[in-house]
Amino acid sequence: MPTVFIINSQTMGSGDGKLGAMLVSSFFRKLAGAANRPEQIVFYNGGVKLLAEGSAALDGLIHLAEAGVDLVACGTCVEFFKLGDRLRVGRVGTMQDIVAALSSTGRVVTV
Repeated sequence: MPTVFIINSQTMGSGDGKLGAMLVSSFFRKLAGAANRPEQIVFYNGGVKLLAEGSAALDGLIHLAEAGVDLVACGTCVEFFKLGDRLRVGRVGTMQDIVAALSSTGRVVTV
């Protein structure tokens, strides 16, 4: 059963932002080495910032992309945050791409 992960923030969990940034970075590094990786990871709102230069999570995300995980950044969000030339991994998608990913998968996990 294919799985799609949703990332809608630069941090993991709520509370301390510094801790949340450390957690999300660790999460992607561990996920990159996991046997059962998601088919796609969809990034929207502040989550798209994880795909841009300067992101502490970039190494893990690059490894996921190299392993064949489709990393999809919301195009509206990329434009809103003016990240177009700063994205280092993944591809820019549309809301239609996001709807298609979420409606055609067996399981959706929001991180």
